[in-house]
Amino acid sequence: MVYQFVTTDKDLAQVCLKLEPCEIIGVDLEADSMHCFSEKICLIQIAGPDQAWLVDPFLINDFSPFSQILANPEIIKVFHGSDFDVRSLDRELSVEIENLFDTEIACRFLNIKARGLGALLKSYFNIDVDKKYQKVDWSKRPLKDDMIAYSVGDVATLVELHDLLKDRLEKIGRLAWAEEEFDLQARVKYENNHLRPLFKKFKGAGKLDNRSLAVLEHLLEVRISQAEKKDLPPFKIMSNQSIMTMVQRRPTSVEAVLKHRALSPKQAGMYGQLCVNAIQTALALPHRELPSYPRTRMPRKNSQVLGRIDALKKMRETASQTLAMEPGFLINNNMIAAVAADKPSSPDDLLQIPGIRNWQVEALGGKIMDTLSRVQ
Repeated sequence: MVYQFVTTDKDLAQVCLKLEPCEIIGVDLEADSMHCFSEKICLIQIAGPDQAWLVDPFLINDFSPFSQILANPEIIKVFHGSDFDVRSLDRELSVEIENLFDTEIACRFLNIKARGLGALLKSYFNIDVDKKYQKVDWSKRPLKDDMIAYSVGDVATLVELHDLLKDRLEKIGRLAWAEEEFDLQARVKYENNHLRPLFKKFKGAGKLDNRSLAVLEHLLEVRISQAEKKDLPPFKIMSNQSIMTMVQRRPTSVEAVLKHRALSPKQAGMYGQLCVNAIQTALALPHRELPSYPRTRMPRKNSQVLGRIDALKKMRETASQTLAMEPGFLINNNMIAAVAADKPSSPDDLLQIPGIRNWQVEALGGKIMDTLSRVQ
């Protein structure tokens, strides 16, 4: 596909004028989340009917013409796996995307197992994509020729892929189901992962006692401060496994850190003493100052609710095979628990449960009512 770099506000405004009459465009982003502390959009790829544009956000000041394109409900915006893109655009442009079509979500309704973009391009267009470009540093300039080719290729076939998937969705009567999910996806918002307490975003923190939680939080503070100082993503300072090892072992010296293999010798030289100091500070905290993990008070599941959950899960497994959709996407465990606790008596009552989709009620409403009628 022919492409053009967009490097000025004037260029972007002119491109967006060309896009206004389009019924559908492809959109993709490249970012530097694998390389920098504060991730940012590094490239915006847009594909029209016969041309692609590569927008360099480092050189653009006024994104309002592009924001208007994204917010225009008359233009279909095709993304693949849009969650990260939507959140990034919300963070940097504060824009709500109208008429989004997500090819990855579409695949879920079509029971396509291999739904990565590379797999889809190979399956539908016999195009091979080198996954290494997902991890390169897109913030560096100038962009290499092979990176440019990859970025154009990522967006060039999105419209054609949309046409193929939409046709399949229409044939099995699931386009409206997918469109409901697209609309919900378009409304997600950016969430800052560096908000305190840091342990809230750390897997496994909810199983720790208060003292261990304090050790964890102090170690996470060391990691994030070093990551910000060096402008690196936190995982490149030290891994979650390294931190959890130190939480569990609580080493009192750099030698002990090395003995427990919590850090490599190089990491220990840079961060070992900082970690030891953090652990000692956490261990010295008075009990009243120890953090506690926030708990959501869940209704107690009595034997009747547990029986309904079991019955609904069995129903889901059967429906999953009948509908050819993955069980967890069809209805997840949290929603099953909510349905079991509420025990709706009609599809209309089912729709009142927060988070339930219209398409889920259409697909499963009768089966859920029948299942609940057979258990207490």
